[in-house]
Amino acid sequence: MKDSRLPWLRPVVALVISAFFLVPLYMILVNVFKQGEKITQSPASLPDPPTLENITGLLGRTDNLFWASLTNSIVVTTLSIILLTVLSAMLGHFLARSRSRWARVAMLLLLSGLMIPPQVILMPITQVLRALGLMTTLQGLVLFNVGYYIPFGVFVFTGFLRGIPIELEEAAAIDGASRSRIFWRVVFPLLRPATASVLIFLGVWIWNDFINPLVILGPSQGTTITTGIYRSIGQYQADFGTVFALMFLATLPVLIFYLFLQKHFVKGLTGGATKG
Repeated sequence: MKDSRLPWLRPVVALVISAFFLVPLYMILVNVFKQGEKITQSPASLPDPPTLENITGLLGRTDNLFWASLTNSIVVTTLSIILLTVLSAMLGHFLARSRSRWARVAMLLLLSGLMIPPQVILMPITQVLRALGLMTTLQGLVLFNVGYYIPFGVFVFTGFLRGIPIELEEAAAIDGASRSRIFWRVVFPLLRPATASVLIFLGVWIWNDFINPLVILGPSQGTTITTGIYRSIGQYQADFGTVFALMFLATLPVLIFYLFLQKHFVKGLTGGATKG
């Protein structure tokens, strides 16, 4: 009976939700190949004729806005996700295999960190970074990312590790392997799906982060790809061609990264969903 009622409702809801996500992409794709004055006149129309002036103009800017932003974003995102993956996998392995009460308390504390918005702790973090001499540096931004996002990585790895038989580690221990060798040679290769999920989620979050790089790096010490879009808009004027070109080029690295790891993505998220 439920399936026969309102058969049109589900497709309509799916269409509305899809349009909600696809309309911004459509606006970027049509306006990035459109001349600047035509963007404000008819932003939703197709480019006629299409042009690459916006992209070439952005790549050839004398202030190197795009290249400086891209370099900083790649450095910050790469270092952050590498450190997060290694630390989260090691800590997740310990918590998944430990039977002590303190391990459960530590897990609860880490999970509570997922509920704290980064804006709430941003000002205390800036005071800590300033005391360490890391304010307005890429190292300080990487340290902030590692400290804030590690609970999510531990959560994913711990759930996935509970689905891996502990007998594999016990067999390696009987053969004389050390604990570090067991983790890197036996356990970590089995975490490939969970690693892909952590890399994709955290990579996209860190790449798209705006407020934290803006505050931590400061207005004059550097820019990431998102703050570069913000700084390309002046107070009294805006080159929308440059803005759309920057948004278009900013999505390409993340899209390529996701396509490269997508086959492991869903498996990594659901691997520990039904394991106790």
